[in-house]
Amino acid sequence: MTDSIGDPAVRAFVDALNAGDRTAFRATLTPDATMSDDGTDRDLTAWTEKEVFSSQGHLEVETAEDDGRRFVANYSNSTWGAMRTRWAFTVRDGKVARFETGQA
Repeated sequence: MTDSIGDPAVRAFVDALNAGDRTAFRATLTPDATMSDDGTDRDLTAWTEKEVFSSQGHLEVETAEDDGRRFVANYSNSTWGAMRTRWAFTVRDGKVARFETGQA
């Protein structure tokens, strides 16, 4: 349901994540991008490697708001299985500057 994501930076983020494309994913981020998981700031590179790329992470957007900069999704990976998650994005200059995720 990435059709519900109007913001091109967020759409590119989700598409790259779902494709498992590290290079394309990094290209969606500002050089100083940050993130948090369940309210705790994490090292973005280490977190995405563990929770996304090494564990075949995949997002299926259920509902989106704010042009797709906030959404609820079913997230799955080979480590944790499937879970309902919330995502919020700060976009700056056409790239993701921060994202926050956690269980919904």
